[in-house]
Amino acid sequence: MRQRTAELASTHFHNGTIWRGAGVDTADALLVHDGVVAAVGSADVDRHLAALDTASDSDDTLDQVDLDGGFLMPSFGDGHAHPIFGGLEAEGPQVRTCSSVDEIVAEVRRFAQAHPEIEWITGASYDGSLVDGGLFDARWLDEAVADRPVVLRAWDYHTVWCNSRALELAGITAETPEPELGEIPRRGDGSPLGTLREWGAVDLVDAVRPPLDEAVRLRALERAADYYLERGVTWVQDAWVEPADIETYIAASTRGRLTLRFNLALYADPRHFSAQLPAMVEARRRVEEHGDPLLSARTVKFFADGVVENETGSLLEPYCSSLHNHGLRVWDGETLAEAVRAVDAAGFQVHIHAIGDAAVRQALDAIESAIAANGPRDRRPVIAHAQLVDSADLSRFAEIGVIANMQPLWAQLDDLMTVLTVPRLGESRASNQYRMRSILELGGRLSFGSDWPCTSGTPVEGLAIGTSRQNDAGEPAGGWTPEEIVDIDRALDTYSTAVAYQAFADTCPVTWGEIRPGASADLIRFDHDPRHLSPQELAVTAVRTTYLCGAAVHSSI
Repeated sequence: MRQRTAELASTHFHNGTIWRGAGVDTADALLVHDGVVAAVGSADVDRHLAALDTASDSDDTLDQVDLDGGFLMPSFGDGHAHPIFGGLEAEGPQVRTCSSVDEIVAEVRRFAQAHPEIEWITGASYDGSLVDGGLFDARWLDEAVADRPVVLRAWDYHTVWCNSRALELAGITAETPEPELGEIPRRGDGSPLGTLREWGAVDLVDAVRPPLDEAVRLRALERAADYYLERGVTWVQDAWVEPADIETYIAASTRGRLTLRFNLALYADPRHFSAQLPAMVEARRRVEEHGDPLLSARTVKFFADGVVENETGSLLEPYCSSLHNHGLRVWDGETLAEAVRAVDAAGFQVHIHAIGDAAVRQALDAIESAIAANGPRDRRPVIAHAQLVDSADLSRFAEIGVIANMQPLWAQLDDLMTVLTVPRLGESRASNQYRMRSILELGGRLSFGSDWPCTSGTPVEGLAIGTSRQNDAGEPAGGWTPEEIVDIDRALDTYSTAVAYQAFADTCPVTWGEIRPGASADLIRFDHDPRHLSPQELAVTAVRTTYLCGAAVHSSI
């Protein structure tokens, strides 16, 4: 655990707007003492400052922060992300910004030539919309590297693209049967094309790929932390944690290298779940006994389906592009409900990836069954993404008490939407995606996340889209599906206090995620009031300072 310094410090924020949440009056001053909010509003702050002046504790210091007309609010949280994956993207070929297959191949060639010592070349994350249907050929990568295996992850992290050497080492041939929970796209002669979809297929490669060195993983986690603090995020839900990741987090904490709050969601695999649950309970115990207030492991992550873009999102009606294909149902029959009941009975928070409307319904049914079986308690279950929700299920989020964690950056007409998503769903169904405002107005809880590194982890970019439903070009006029636009105050809430609720912040020894006396001073400062900016201005607004427990952990000054 971190040790508190002997010197006590107070910080007085003034001359700006202190935003405390949607529907709550703003304040004009704030006093933080020893990392905790001590007073809100100039009158109360003045009383506390007067008391400090007369106190005999000479070790107490007072810092004055003139907001200069700026804006102070609770820090952001990210309700669904993959920080280690994000940090690892800097370790391999830099393919994220490549706008063609030729550019990707050239970058892989450059990286391979610069690193002849690397046995397996791995990188992320390429744009799956660059090729029709997202189907990439191993022979294209062979032109860059033929003698070493190459494995690139797509932007969705549900798909990889391999060269022929990687397929050979994994034993993937024309005779390889379709794996459980995965797909191997093939050429006309039955040979594997080079694209692998979903983890049942990806695992075939991962099984022969050497594990990453722990130093690389620690470096990735630190890089992710820096990324988040720069963007005003002080709590992250790591939404896919496997045993090696637990070791990385504990090692980082032991070495004093955790610089923000993380909660770990332990991955539940339907193929091995019966053996996983005891290990999950043990992992939670280890993290709790470790005693770092910045680290918890209270959540279990389920996948109900894949993604629409590669036709593995689970739909009630078939895909327009593939007759009779309803997508991938990860847990058959009642197995998801059974697993959710078991996890819930063990006291874990449930966090279910559900993209398609069939997956969302299955997830809601599973959570409802756990409530009925295990009785009332403060469980705060989460359905992540909820990209397509059938109208009949919208009110169930409020009725059951399920948090919809959505990614506002996805609610726009970008290439991903127009090239890959809409053709698969059809115009009518596509217009029912990301029903954020509908869930709120029906009394449901909504929190925001990024799914970084699948897409940007910058909250202001997500806020700009969520409050306009327009792309970078400001199109369409009035917004895409404008009835689902979330107003800026509620959007700020949804990326801060609502994520804190998802995180059980109010149950911590020192609560956080809100500005009130007694709460941890987890704050962000902007030079301008984001409520008065256009979407285009908001998307590029930098966080001036990020505070965690009252300490400035990032500053752009």
